[in-house]
Amino acid sequence: MSYIPFPDISPEIFTLNLGGFSFALRWYALAYIAGLLVGWWVVLRAIRCTRLWPADTPPMRAEQVERLLTWVILGVVLGGRLGFVLFYEPGYYLSNPAQILQVWQGGMSFHGGLLGVIIATWIFASREGAPKLSTADMMALAVPPGLFFGRIANFINAELWGRPTDLPWGVAFPGEAAQTCAGIAGICARHPSQLYEAALEGLLLFAVIWLLILKRNWLKWPGAIIGVFTAGYGLARFLVEFVRQPDAQFISPGNPLGLAWHVGGYGLTQGQALSLPMIAVGLFLILRARRA
Repeated sequence: MSYIPFPDISPEIFTLNLGGFSFALRWYALAYIAGLLVGWWVVLRAIRCTRLWPADTPPMRAEQVERLLTWVILGVVLGGRLGFVLFYEPGYYLSNPAQILQVWQGGMSFHGGLLGVIIATWIFASREGAPKLSTADMMALAVPPGLFFGRIANFINAELWGRPTDLPWGVAFPGEAAQTCAGIAGICARHPSQLYEAALEGLLLFAVIWLLILKRNWLKWPGAIIGVFTAGYGLARFLVEFVRQPDAQFISPGNPLGLAWHVGGYGLTQGQALSLPMIAVGLFLILRARRA
């Protein structure tokens, strides 16, 4: 079987030891920082190009965007953590509530983080008197770069890998869990699903959004771009879930595919079940905006 050995990349970029204090900068933390900074830069560039917006008026000024960044960070962290707790392991965290706030132990949900950002942005826009749908469109410009960096960090961390595959680009991820296929330990090549998501949710979705903005003036229809992002992410995640390894808590001897929902004889993973409402909401927002 041909496969690609996992590259020898440490999850930590560097570690500083100063006396009794130790600090490590990890790729995952750098991905969050890079995503926020690039997203902030993209938004600032967009609001300076006034012709893109309804009535040639951006939804916010630059100083408002800077204040919004703090709200977005809180929405990502709190929403992502609470989403993981509620969507993926509610029973465990109800029994161990003290661990809910232990974000450094891992466990973040994109769907929860997205809800957190939506709520934070909605509250901020209400307080500032900014048009909510155009503000949501503005935020949609910033998210794909963060998704790209985040998925690359997932790959470097050798986490959230895919199902076993015999395709030549399958990757032999390290660790006993990754190297066990069908209950048999050994060399197990898996789909690099993190890279699939980086390409679809990050690069492709970003390109589609900007093509619609620059060539079709879609920012002129409030709600259309956030609809494209929501439906686009939902579709990309739904498709990648076919080759992404489900979370361990959903896998059992009687359910090796890790299907969390069964509808009409068909099964869905938890990620697919959470993505279907996103696709529906996104299409609704696009249709609503285009008919306005």
